[in-house]
Amino acid sequence: MDFEKLEVWRRSARLSANLYKAMAGHRDWSFRDQITRSGLSIPSNIAEGMSRTGARDKVRFLLIAKGACAELRTQLYIGREADLLEAAFAVPAVKETREIAAMLASLINTIRAQAAVDKAK
Repeated sequence: MDFEKLEVWRRSARLSANLYKAMAGHRDWSFRDQITRSGLSIPSNIAEGMSRTGARDKVRFLLIAKGACAELRTQLYIGREADLLEAAFAVPAVKETREIAAMLASLINTIRAQAAVDKAK
């Protein structure tokens, strides 16, 4: 399956682009760099994983994407608490990371289940 057809990839790519826009003029360069990197890691790892042929490789990269989602959510919480991010941006972004993580978990389960079926044949 082409990764571009996956809703989870489209949503995570949109979230990453929104992070870059929201952080464009941010003065704390290290925070800006870290939060945009973790956001960029999500769709990048989905794309890389879904471009692999084996289920094990796909799942490995999707798990990395899911971990990056948790990393980003942590940074959003900290950024909000430290007054580095506006609630109007951080709160919906946290919600989006939760939904993306759930979508990734579902995709991982689907790939694992299909691999088990293929192995049993």
